[in-house]
Amino acid sequence: MAILGKTINRQSIPVNHGSLILIEDFIQPAEQQALFSLLEQQLSWQQDQLKLFGRMVSIPRLQSFLGDAGIEYTYSNLLMKARPWLPELLSLKAQTETASQCSFNTVLANLYRDGQDSMGWHSDDEPELRRNPTIASVSLGQERRFLLRPKGSKKASIEIP
Repeated sequence: MAILGKTINRQSIPVNHGSLILIEDFIQPAEQQALFSLLEQQLSWQQDQLKLFGRMVSIPRLQSFLGDAGIEYTYSNLLMKARPWLPELLSLKAQTETASQCSFNTVLANLYRDGQDSMGWHSDDEPELRRNPTIASVSLGQERRFLLRPKGSKKASIEIP
């Protein structure tokens, strides 16, 4: 498959109750660094708080929610209203839509500042995502582990660097 003149390699990884397509080097390393730096500087990053076990805790990462006008997203009782797209994210959105043959209307950008930032297990099953949502995950910056596990399991079944 080719996107914008470059050949991409798609790898299908079996998962429970869904499918996962891995496209390595979807964005070339030099482009990744430039896009990462731009987004790090231009997005309105925030560190929200969630109620966990009866107390408020800061999410251990920064995030920024962008998308089509009027879209809201709620997870863990946190309401986020989409800010307008940046041109660079619209370009990445178009490339992602071509590669996945799916349409996307928002992005939840996450900034993991160091090895201490993280996100806990979650299901991406909020009502506004509807049944069987398609999630595209594009990773920029330093390598980190992307883990998947079946709902109800205690152990990761898939680990992708």
